[in-house]
Amino acid sequence: MQGLWRRLTTAIIFVIIMVAGHYTGVYTFSLLFFIIAAGCLWEFFGLTLDLHTRRDKIRKTIAVALGLMPFVLVTTLSLLKINDPENFITLSSLLFSPFVFTIFIYELYSHSKEPFANIAFMILGLFYIGVPFALVDFIAYDGDSFNSRIVLGLLVLTWVNDTGAYLTGSMIGKTPLFPRISPNKTWEGSSGGFITTLVFGYLLSLVFTEIPLAQWMGLAVIVAIFGSLGDLVESMLKRSVNVKDSGNLLPGHGGLLDRFDAFIFVVPFATAYLLYLR
Repeated sequence: MQGLWRRLTTAIIFVIIMVAGHYTGVYTFSLLFFIIAAGCLWEFFGLTLDLHTRRDKIRKTIAVALGLMPFVLVTTLSLLKINDPENFITLSSLLFSPFVFTIFIYELYSHSKEPFANIAFMILGLFYIGVPFALVDFIAYDGDSFNSRIVLGLLVLTWVNDTGAYLTGSMIGKTPLFPRISPNKTWEGSSGGFITTLVFGYLLSLVFTEIPLAQWMGLAVIVAIFGSLGDLVESMLKRSVNVKDSGNLLPGHGGLLDRFDAFIFVVPFATAYLLYLR
């Protein structure tokens, strides 16, 4: 019972912070996702990089900074309203490319036994976590408009999909979905999550009117499919390094990466979908 209350308390505080971050302006929104992205990157590199020496800790800090670069660049340019695609790509390339190659220079002097494995993990973190969080701004900013509620809606759909799958699977789940990676997930649970997400997609369209019903239903389908895959991908990561949770920042819920694994995987597909429609 104590564990349940701790889990519930963490969830309530977490939801309050997330909602406040979406409704208190562009700077708070950007700060919120900067912190989340940094936390997810910190946990990811804690799982994948060796942390035995001072050099290893410096490598982890550099890796987190590298992973945050796309988010920092996109957010800065968005706040400065540099929305022209040609200028955006030019400025991003000039600022970002030199920083990427500093990790090669660091490994040259780090005396690591596996320098290119370290480089590979740092670049993987950049694309797996850093780029999706940078794409959040492409959803929130549409020209001069700031539509943070679309991002909040995506988060809600992601949590609803996860909760619906868990509850349905707990009650009637019998057929394993992916036993090699996650033995507890079932086809029945995934179906329940899919249906629940579609229902909430409709409900969100009644409250968040920035985009029409058809687009919310499209996003619900994307979340139901790719959110589940994102959860499996993180389970594959944790199984490969033999850990149960990515961290312990959220009592009763694990780490930030455990809570945002599905959202991270959803964002690239949701961004492509919304930008195509725009």
